[in-house]
Amino acid sequence: EGDRILAIDGDSTRNMDVDDASQRIRGTVGTPVTLTIQRGERQFDVTLVRSRIELPAVHHSLSLEGDTRVGYIRLSEFSSHAHEQMYRAIEDLKEQGVDAFVLDLRGNPGGLLSVSIQIARMWLNEGAIVSTVDRHGNVDAVEATRTALTDLPLAVLVDRNSASASEIVAGALQDNGRATIIGTQTFGKALVQSVNSLSDGSGLAVTVAHYYTPNGTDISQNGILPDTRVEMTGDQQLLLSRESHRRGTSSDPVYSRAVDLFQRQAPIATTNGADTKILQLKRR
Repeated sequence: EGDRILAIDGDSTRNMDVDDASQRIRGTVGTPVTLTIQRGERQFDVTLVRSRIELPAVHHSLSLEGDTRVGYIRLSEFSSHAHEQMYRAIEDLKEQGVDAFVLDLRGNPGGLLSVSIQIARMWLNEGAIVSTVDRHGNVDAVEATRTALTDLPLAVLVDRNSASASEIVAGALQDNGRATIIGTQTFGKALVQSVNSLSDGSGLAVTVAHYYTPNGTDISQNGILPDTRVEMTGDQQLLLSRESHRRGTSSDPVYSRAVDLFQRQAPIATTNGADTKILQLKRR
């Protein structure tokens, strides 16, 4: 922060606009670019090797809430690498001995349909995930493939800005009884779109199908209704917006409701004479 880029591969950036500078710095993966940097009074060259950047879409943490070890996973968008990051997060939390999971989809606008299906399959071992219907009435139903990574209790946090692919995952987990949905009604976007590249570098999004939850619910304009409704005040929303590190903590009322539900779970009887604690997530 505060560095000035004086030249790109020896070409002065004086009178160069940001778009031009960006195009010059970008290039083929594996090729170098040399930047002349001014940092305070010091001036120096730095050579960078271009590579494809994988932006983190998944953030996870483990918290001890009373006697319950809660694995918190926040998914910000269904990007091309999100399923890989989700896999690593679930496996890491399992290794740490979690008792239950919270999947936070609040503010997630959606993304790739294929990624939402892959992520749903990480939580759901069997059952329908989503069905799509194209303009000709052709139906394409997608099922779980017995590839779930865990069957531990799961709560999914949503809000009015959880849309599209977020609603596919939330709807699949809700309709199959796999998770309790907590928060507020979601956005209500039931459209599948294809993005087509144009010659000038822009793109055109074309609606190609309509999707339905496993129970056949059309969420268009209506969204997913939570099992447990938690409405945050304006001050609470502002706090979490300004101090994002408070998400998934006791300062987060939606997360706190999920923890409250986990702590209401009860152990059930034994298997082959050995005490086996089976965690059940109760819905209100």
